[in-house]
Amino acid sequence: MQQEGWKSGEGILQKIAPLKKEFMENAQKRLDDLTKPVGSLGRLEEFARRLVAITEETMPVPGRKIIFTFAGDHGVVAEGVSAYPKEVTPEMVFNFLHGGAAINVLARHAGAEVLVVDIGVDYTFEETPGLVIRKVMPGTRNMLKEPAMTRKEAEESLNVGIELASLYAEKGYRLFGTGDMGIGNTTPSSAIAAVLTGKPVAQVTGRGTGITDASLARKVAVIEESIRLHKPRPDDPLDVLAKVGGTEIGGIAGLILGAAAARVPVVIDGLISTAGALIAYALEPNTKEYMFAAHKSVEIGHKVMLDRMGLTPILDLDLRLGEGTGAALAMLLIEGGLKIYREMATFSEAGVSGEIEVP
Repeated sequence: MQQEGWKSGEGILQKIAPLKKEFMENAQKRLDDLTKPVGSLGRLEEFARRLVAITEETMPVPGRKIIFTFAGDHGVVAEGVSAYPKEVTPEMVFNFLHGGAAINVLARHAGAEVLVVDIGVDYTFEETPGLVIRKVMPGTRNMLKEPAMTRKEAEESLNVGIELASLYAEKGYRLFGTGDMGIGNTTPSSAIAAVLTGKPVAQVTGRGTGITDASLARKVAVIEESIRLHKPRPDDPLDVLAKVGGTEIGGIAGLILGAAAARVPVVIDGLISTAGALIAYALEPNTKEYMFAAHKSVEIGHKVMLDRMGLTPILDLDLRLGEGTGAALAMLLIEGGLKIYREMATFSEAGVSGEIEVP
């Protein structure tokens, strides 16, 4: 794995350690003593014991939740890979800021805040509450003709996410979610999936915003040619991110790295977020232990990337919107698992007889 030139990331990667088994085991002992048959709450119990191990707290407290929706444009949109024009990216950012998008509705439902991060939109925003302007570049370059970013720009996008994770961990947020906005961003996400999983492009590329058969064939051809032209190296995640990625994908990857270093669990949304997760995982495989996969998207490349990391999605609702919508919904279940662990009575507390011991 090659990470030369990313000096600011070396310290972060060293801080990401595997979860300690003793925290998982102790959490399981408490779960097994709750007033229910052993293991009967399934994955809710998994969520609880993982939260205990991630935080290294014997009784973690539910706290503030935040979804980071990273926004960026993509030069490859010029190749007809999306059903929508790139002007929709800034228009949707304004919709987020006005509270009118799906992510706003579902985040309110989940009791989570939404922070929109302009990391690469081809538009000049004014300072606005709920918006962080950390623009690496005004949209990536057309990867069919040249690398989407320089290595330095890719590194900078990672650093933006790392810094935000560190800042919001220091502010006391207890659960992060990832989201995205960027017309055309399923194209670089599928390219990343193909390179880092070794699967053929056609097996990881879907319809995104709902393109026609002809546009899908064009999209596959654009990705295949971009990979052939730039030869991104599977053993060098930064090279992959730079050549066929996007700024919001890099920001998400950085957020995951920063969250893991700060021992904050992070809920991964759909295809684009998972492409960022795969970059983070390729840089440091231990990041997987800090991630919760929110759902399985209908985008075919999503499951391929989740399988590559060994992550099992929490929900399967045929979602394909992005923005962080799946992450918001999954947060409710993750927090539900924690509340079961904290609030449910043990057999001795409730005066309920436990299992009969068979001689």
